Amino acid sequence: MLKSILVFCFSALLAQGVFAAETATPAPADAKVYFITPEDGATVPQTFKVQFGLSGMGVAPAGMDKANTGHHHLMIDGKEMPMSGKAMGQEVMHFGGGQTETMVTLPAGQHTLQLILGDMGHAPHHPPVMSEVITIQVE
Repeated sequence: MLKSILVFCFSALLAQGVFAAETATPAPADAKVYFITPEDGATVPQTFKVQFGLSGMGVAPAGMDKANTGHHHLMIDGKEMPMSGKAMGQEVMHFGGGQTETMVTLPAGQHTLQLILGDMGHAPHHPPVMSEVITIQVE
């Protein structure tokens, strides 16, 4: 019984990111994720292609436990990437199949985009591998 309670408590703390730094999947210091397209400041049509770039690491589907790999996540008009070590939620688009591009449709106006690489369980690496925030104008 005590063992079950301890396992439950540890799992709850882990889910809340309390042990994030100790349990986060390591990333090489030189790893970098970036946008190939669109460029910062670009004007794009309502439906446009987003291409993800990655250096210093490889792309692998979610659930694949392979060192120095991850899969892409795209945040649109987000305020802050989840950095607690918890899996990223609905505030980001997940590309768990190892995709390196997607088509996005947005309403007219100004929008921000940011990429973050997630580990096999969708959590950010340590240190986090994330792009700069770019701003685009949708026609």
